[in-house]
Amino acid sequence: MSELVKRYTARERANHWFVALCFILLAISGLALFHPAFFFLSSLLGGGTWSRILHPFIGVLLAISFFGLAARLWTQNRISDADREWKKRLGDILCNKAGNLPEIGKYNIGQKYLFWTLVVCIAVLLLSGIVIWQPWFTPYFPIVLVRLAVLAHAVAAFLAILAIIIHIYSAIWVKGSIRAMTRGTVSAAWARHHHPAWYKEINKGS
Repeated sequence: MSELVKRYTARERANHWFVALCFILLAISGLALFHPAFFFLSSLLGGGTWSRILHPFIGVLLAISFFGLAARLWTQNRISDADREWKKRLGDILCNKAGNLPEIGKYNIGQKYLFWTLVVCIAVLLLSGIVIWQPWFTPYFPIVLVRLAVLAHAVAAFLAILAIIIHIYSAIWVKGSIRAMTRGTVSAAWARHHHPAWYKEINKGS
């Protein structure tokens, strides 16, 4: 059996899957409320009324859980010079020509772009969601701001859903990645190949 290295703790994995579950429920209820063509999705949450009631509360849970996870991953997702150089060689990477590439840490630049995209989108979704949360908060805001919040909420939701689709596809495409979030470990060969600087860091002094 190949050597395994720890990539995520049980707590981090639980947080990730809780956020994922909340995101799915929000996407379903949000689409149901967004357009009549998707209203059939509301039946998965008990109908239109329950979808409208549950959607904002689930959104708050997602925001709290996501930003709790993001706080722990913040420093590891800063974009470095190595990331920028790695980005210039993206064509070679996609063609499996990975020679003489700068060594990547725990996350590559694509993963970091995803991270920051979700940070911005979820912050916008939370703030705009509060403004349009009937009947609790909306009456306290001017109608112009409410309308802008509705637009911002829709755009941020679209970008977040698109980002998550790319995230899922990438996890499937890069063989061995899904194991990191199901079992918490990856093979040493996977770590050396995809994130050599991170592999060296976790093995320092061993």
